[in-house]
Amino acid sequence: MDTNDLRLAVLIDADNIPYRLVGGILGEIAKYGSPTFKRIYADWTKPHVAGWKTILLDHAISPVQQYSYTTGKNSTDSAMIIDAMDILYTGRVDGFCIVSSDSDFTRLAMRLREAGMKVFGMGEQKTPGAFRAACDKFIYIEILEQDEVSAKPVKKTAVSKKENVISKADTKLVNLLTSSVNDIADENGWAYLGELGNLLLKKRPDFDSRNYGYEKLLPLIRSLSNFEIDERETGRKNIKLVYIRVK
Repeated sequence: MDTNDLRLAVLIDADNIPYRLVGGILGEIAKYGSPTFKRIYADWTKPHVAGWKTILLDHAISPVQQYSYTTGKNSTDSAMIIDAMDILYTGRVDGFCIVSSDSDFTRLAMRLREAGMKVFGMGEQKTPGAFRAACDKFIYIEILEQDEVSAKPVKKTAVSKKENVISKADTKLVNLLTSSVNDIADENGWAYLGELGNLLLKKRPDFDSRNYGYEKLLPLIRSLSNFEIDERETGRKNIKLVYIRVK
């Protein structure tokens, strides 16, 4: 089944996600599949979640009430986990999108993958590494916030600031790309870009070229002097196969 045809259950922890980003979150999810279930969990009697009402109506998300039984403990976790397992056993989805920055969902993500589900995680950059690693792919919501800002008219000073961010290429990134290219390279050292992208996600589920200021992987690699790029003709109009090699 093509990734874009996946039927996804979207479970959102409202205690960990700002409501202003919900539109961007659902737009991002649409790249990977179609939401079959859209549920959001919180204690809706609390005043701090009052701003969610219009957002939920606009995006047809079903709110699930979860009372806070214990002070200082996020009570939505258990409700989300129970619902996820119930949905899993219906057999009506191909994957899950867990929107939270809470490490309590690490075991759930692992269990869902054991059952053959695709698991997408979405949360803040502070999300513990264990939860990020337990997902097939993890997307930082800060990226969506940046996309929201870049979609609006900006002054020239703001553009130059973004360029400074884009110009940073840390050693860990270069090492990750280098080792991954070498892992799948043919006898001449060339690695197919599509396979490279898949391997990067297997090694680091939170890898995303947008974390470095680039929309796609190829422009990110072009910005680095460590790699050669070979675009090969396929005989079909405007379609090329891209290969990468370490210099």
